[in-house]
Amino acid sequence: MELDGPPSARLERCIAGGGVAVFPADTVYGLACDPHSASAVERLYALKGRAADKPAAIMVFSVAALPPLGPRTTRAAQALLPGALTLLVEDPEQRFPLAGGGTTLGLRVPDVPLLANVSVPLLQTSANLAGGADSRRLADVPAAIRDGADLVIDGGELPGMPSTVVDLTRYEHDGVWRVVREGAVGSATLSAALGH
Repeated sequence: MELDGPPSARLERCIAGGGVAVFPADTVYGLACDPHSASAVERLYALKGRAADKPAAIMVFSVAALPPLGPRTTRAAQALLPGALTLLVEDPEQRFPLAGGGTTLGLRVPDVPLLANVSVPLLQTSANLAGGADSRRLADVPAAIRDGADLVIDGGELPGMPSTVVDLTRYEHDGVWRVVREGAVGSATLSAALGH
């Protein structure tokens, strides 16, 4: 597969060709593939050693590229993203079934200028072995993952704190939200955007 050109173009070509890529997010290094390719998702999970029934998030690189959300959830996403957050939203139509979340979808819109022109969605997870430490530097990504990927993009040293995971599955209906995993975005920022 042809992998010349700027990082965003190389990542798009890799994903379109059914490949798996190591890339820099705005938190830690990630591992990504086409969310609609069963063989690519299977390879990604195998590289990471991730349990087949554990969901992965969908990443897009602009708020405009998010799948349709309810009006209240859309306002919340616009207020908080791009940023180091994973938003868990209702997905009754199971728009990305290979992500494994059933009727819940994890969404990420990172702030990564290097990849800002990527226009395709990615199924993504952190580029570490399941249960292992997150990777701040490319050298921290296990060699087996780097060697097994079709594309590796070096974005230098990253902050190293994972995204904050926020459950918004009830937010559209009653404004209720909760933090599932503490991470790079603090509660004050969340409360200001989402309410108490």
